[in-house]
Amino acid sequence: MITSKHERGEQMTSRTAVSRNGHLFLTVVIVLTTALLASASMLTAQDKPADELQLLLEKIKADKKLLVAENMHLTETEAKAFWPLYERYQDELFLLRVRTAKLIKDYADTYEKMSDATAKRLLNEYITVEALRLKLHKAYLPRFGKILPGTKVVRYYQIENKINAALEYELATRIPLAKVDKQ
Repeated sequence: MITSKHERGEQMTSRTAVSRNGHLFLTVVIVLTTALLASASMLTAQDKPADELQLLLEKIKADKKLLVAENMHLTETEAKAFWPLYERYQDELFLLRVRTAKLIKDYADTYEKMSDATAKRLLNEYITVEALRLKLHKAYLPRFGKILPGTKVVRYYQIENKINAALEYELATRIPLAKVDKQ
């Protein structure tokens, strides 16, 4: 495929922005993963101070917001409308992450001796959380579309998707496959 100088320039600008923000992106993903796993473990260890988790969650929120801000290129008018909606969206995403943390905790608690019934219950909860995540994405799409041009809505959803994909990858590397009887 032949690309114009303009298209190659856009690709280079995009790659430069990604590599420049790569460290922040990686930091956000690692901290998100740590917080999710920490919140799952804190569900069982209530003697640990909740203040530590709260501080960690506030740092994640600030780092993620910085990452989004650096990559959205919002005008002043767009920013005034975007950030309040972004905060509401993040609050709802957080509730899904809390459910995910509980799911991870439940999985860890039953990992050694998981019954088929427990496995089905955990899988049903996982599917429910994923369905709710998709429903949330769909619900906010027209809201973001009312305040931002389509290209910026796509860009924002791409940023969210990249962060979520990296988070899921990190979780997948840390959570072992369910045990099964060897035949």
